[in-house]
Amino acid sequence: MQHLLSAILALACASQTFAQRFPTAPIRKHIEYLASDDLEGRGTASLGEVRAANYIASAFREIGLRPAGTKGYFQPFEVSMGIDGEAHDLTGRNVAGLLDNGAAKTIVIGAHYDHLGKGFQGSSLSPDSKNKIHNGADDNASGTAGVLELARYFAGNNVKEKHNYLFIAFSGEELGLLGSKHYVEKPTLPLNTFSAMINMDMIGRLDAQKGIIVSGWGTSKVWGKLIPDLAKRQNLKYTVDSSGVGASDHTSFYLKNIPVVQFFTGGHGDYHKISDDPDKINYEGEAGILTLISELLEGLDKETAEPEFLTAGNPHSGNTTSNFKVTLGVMPDYSYTGKGLKIDGVSKARPAEKAGILAGDIITKLAGEPIGTIYDYMEILGKHEKGQTVEAELLRGSETKVVKVTF
Repeated sequence: MQHLLSAILALACASQTFAQRFPTAPIRKHIEYLASDDLEGRGTASLGEVRAANYIASAFREIGLRPAGTKGYFQPFEVSMGIDGEAHDLTGRNVAGLLDNGAAKTIVIGAHYDHLGKGFQGSSLSPDSKNKIHNGADDNASGTAGVLELARYFAGNNVKEKHNYLFIAFSGEELGLLGSKHYVEKPTLPLNTFSAMINMDMIGRLDAQKGIIVSGWGTSKVWGKLIPDLAKRQNLKYTVDSSGVGASDHTSFYLKNIPVVQFFTGGHGDYHKISDDPDKINYEGEAGILTLISELLEGLDKETAEPEFLTAGNPHSGNTTSNFKVTLGVMPDYSYTGKGLKIDGVSKARPAEKAGILAGDIITKLAGEPIGTIYDYMEILGKHEKGQTVEAELLRGSETKVVKVTF
């Protein structure tokens, strides 16, 4: 009986330690500040972006990270942006801090911290969105909070790992991965010392039934070796995407032959809308995802060899939606693994809604071209202009429908 009580007590203590690895209060604090109206949506090169960058740099300094930008923690980069029809050169900035363990190899942990500002930078899915603050709590204050809390954990765990950790918050992601592209072209550490890059983009809306989407699975065998058991321990369902190319900052590193993995909790009806607010974040869910990522980093540190880079099986060009001239105004269901594009949400007054497309529909053809994956859909969009009308073939339950869509 004494042995049984000791075992129960040990298990309880372990569970308590496990739960406290990433308490929700700091995660909430970061997100509530970054996604507050005071920062006016953190548009690239805006005052709100500068204030968010200062907040991140201050956290890195307090944690004890070494400055790893070109100007202290900051890495400024030039952004050419159209404002009221006129092109202007402005300055965005990445924020980088290094946990220096004196190791030969470094793992990058990143997320973008910019969002859509007050709706003038495009991509908003809210009708009449100009001059309205887009707080971007999930996209991507949630990922930025993840970077800060992972930095806090590894800086304070009293372990000297076999890797250094470079924590980076990127700006300009919403404008076409500008910050991460700038970083890999002008890195502050040699790219050949990077073992892997872990990206967090929208990790704040965990739905236990859908689970998480893990992208970059095919860029190294190490992800398939380590993640399944870690996800099982967390009781986290997951869907994998083999490609190293997608609409977030891991793409920039993959294109430099660095193994990448991205964590994402999926689309929702508030994506790129003024309603993406902190009160809708699943803080407990994010804490669980950060636990998984921290254990993944610990697992990588125990591997006898560095992750081997593999060219992932994606034949597509990897254009992001920010390069498209047209959009349907839908949110794909990223957890869907069948053929076609399953719709998770439809924005009001956009082409899909006007055509009668509904959440739950699966689009199998667009403009006469079959859609097997989301990458097929992205390629088709890239071929069209505003004002064009095309046919969309879709499944609604067991019924096949054909509707006309005007971009």
